Amino acid sequence: MPKDIQPDLLKTDSYDYDLPPGQIAQMPADPRDSSRLLVLDRSTGCLQHRIFRELPELLRSNDLLVLNDARVIPARLLGRKMGGSARCEIFLLRPAHPDWTEWEALVKPGRKLPPGTAVLLDTETVVRVEERLPEGLRRIRFPGDLDVHELIEKAGLVPLPPYIQNEAIGPERYQTVYASREGAVAAPTAGLHFTESLLQNIRSLGVEIRNLTLHVGIGTFRPVKEADIRNHPMHEEFFEIPEETACSVNDALRNGRRIVAVGTTVVRALEASSQTGACLPGLNRTKLFIYPGYRFKAIGALITNFHLPRSSLLMLVSAFAGHEPIMKAYRTAVREKYRFFSFGDAMFIE
Repeated sequence: MPKDIQPDLLKTDSYDYDLPPGQIAQMPADPRDSSRLLVLDRSTGCLQHRIFRELPELLRSNDLLVLNDARVIPARLLGRKMGGSARCEIFLLRPAHPDWTEWEALVKPGRKLPPGTAVLLDTETVVRVEERLPEGLRRIRFPGDLDVHELIEKAGLVPLPPYIQNEAIGPERYQTVYASREGAVAAPTAGLHFTESLLQNIRSLGVEIRNLTLHVGIGTFRPVKEADIRNHPMHEEFFEIPEETACSVNDALRNGRRIVAVGTTVVRALEASSQTGACLPGLNRTKLFIYPGYRFKAIGALITNFHLPRSSLLMLVSAFAGHEPIMKAYRTAVREKYRFFSFGDAMFIE
């Protein structure tokens, strides 16, 4: 990992900034592509203020645009401990079995739901807490004859980030218009700004569009707590790169075409799969932690939302654009009243 890095950039404190609570977006932009777009030119540090629907003006006809097609599942299930009346919550994170009968999950209140506990969901289904796992997780078992997918779709709640207080948001507003591969517990939010018509406008320029899948996990919300970022235990995420996407990425790398990543999830997947110089297709997992000093193998431009202070994602964009240009851009965005985080405005870093 990075060696030639300024000591200050290894300190978590270097990735802090002040954000007025009123600039944390509680509702998505309507229409989606009406959100604001802060453009940062990495070569000059110059900033432009645009609207997201103007993105085609910033793209090149031979660009490769890569999207994350992960679809958020309604992963929060409510119920009560068998034999009691106190409410509890099971937050499904990722399946531990292909038929979805076993899951890794967060449970609340954790201390009152030890292994062996039976939980009666509001659907009258009984699930069991089977095992303690690292990082405070539990292994949850559903009845073997249950259609777990149907249960989740019927009874589950959309797992909005903790900083969004508006529970009345329709579930489709926390999905991209191209979401198709179910399994994520958080949306790849850089993609929320795209509409079908905007994607068509981009295709009409000659821009090639490809998909991959990275199911965003709960770790994306966890702040870096270690004083030295090198000591941060990076969360693991699973991703899949289709053969046609890998071929397009490798063609772009060979021919000097720019690869534009829509979101940090795409960055993480493509960089993890391109460590040997060529993008490898297939199903894989990664704990890749990208921070300043990292040498990018694939990405040439990035579309991303504004990230939480002290987060691994803010460190990633600082690695791509430079720490000071990013922090200057964030200070400008705060001053200009941009909207932040999942439902907020976006950046285009070129």
